[in-house]
Amino acid sequence: MDAAQPVALSDWAATRSADRLQLHATGVAVEGQGVLIRGRTGSGKSTLALELMARGAALICDDAIWVDVGDTPFLERPDAATDMIESRGIGLLRAGHVCGRAPLALAIDLDAAEADRLPPRRTVSAGGAAVPLIHGAGHPALATAVVHMLRHGRAEP
Repeated sequence: MDAAQPVALSDWAATRSADRLQLHATGVAVEGQGVLIRGRTGSGKSTLALELMARGAALICDDAIWVDVGDTPFLERPDAATDMIESRGIGLLRAGHVCGRAPLALAIDLDAAEADRLPPRRTVSAGGAAVPLIHGAGHPALATAVVHMLRHGRAEP
C-alpha cells in the first residue's frame, strides 16, 4: 500500500454504524493521545500495546475497540471490556490503569512493513479527519519511536 492509496478506518471495520466502527484492534492512550494498533491475529498488537504501556501508556482496550468517527475521531473502550491484556505465552495480564476514551492521534498497521528509511506521510481517514498512519510490521524500535513522536512531534522529511 503506497502513500497515494487512500485508506479508511471503515475498510478495517468488523462492525459499523453511522458514527461508530468496531475494529479488531487494540488501543492505548499515550499522554491522552489515542493510538490504534491493528493487524491480523498474531501480528503483535497486544505485544506493542504492552511495550507502550511499559513506557507510560494506558490501555483503552485489547483486541476489540470502538472508534467514534465524528469530526474528531475518538477511540472508545467497549462497555463489556475487561482490564486485561494478552501476553502470548504468558497469559492474561491485568492492565493497571485503563482509559475509557481518547482522541485518535495515530494509527499503526502491523500488517504493513515500511520500505522507506524516511517514509512519506501516510494517513487513514476517520470520518472527516485524516489521522497519521505508520506501517509498523517488523520495526524493532516501534514502541520507543511512537512514544517519542507523540511527545515531541515528527519533522517533515
